[in-house]
Amino acid sequence: MRYDLVIFDNDGVLVDSEPLSNTILAGYLTELGHPTSYEDSLRDYMGAAVHRVHDLVRERTGQALPADFDETLHARVFAAFERELAAVDGVTDVLEKLTADGVPYCVASSGSHERIRVGHRTTGLDRWFTDDVLFSAQDVGRGKPAPDLFLHAAARMGVAPERCVVVEDSRLGVQAALAAGMDVYGFTAMTPADRLAGARGCFDAMAELPALLV
Repeated sequence: MRYDLVIFDNDGVLVDSEPLSNTILAGYLTELGHPTSYEDSLRDYMGAAVHRVHDLVRERTGQALPADFDETLHARVFAAFERELAAVDGVTDVLEKLTADGVPYCVASSGSHERIRVGHRTTGLDRWFTDDVLFSAQDVGRGKPAPDLFLHAAARMGVAPERCVVVEDSRLGVQAALAAGMDVYGFTAMTPADRLAGARGCFDAMAELPALLV
């Protein structure tokens, strides 16, 4: 394999969470008086840490979100995860192949550690990911599109950035990977390829990924 470490985004790449979480986020923002469609949420917040929601709402309206916004949002999202969340189709086959080939992999997600764990527990992906290979925007000062999270993950895994490849499905995630000096492949199940500019290549089914990495 061409790379020494595969870094997976989580939401939308490992777990099929983006439709659920963005529907809930759009509804909650609308409820709070900030009309937001599902499409708006995907465009503005997909792949980002929750602080981006606060930043954009304040920038656009001059208003702050409620102090308990994060807690309420996470509670609603986690409840939906436990009812409906599934792993991305074909991802367990990819993880099985990487494991069989002895290729290290990890997660670098804009979501919190709790969000990652809830999603993995619900979908059974926790068997593939121990806590020492889970990295969150909580671990660094700046989330995507800054490179900090990917650089942190590479450093903790002991791999030089240029030997890493990132699997992403968001514009912000691709920008972060490129800023970190890493190759990145764009997963287009939900995001058109033209929004993942800069990716080394794009694919729309997980079964296609292993061949891209060799």
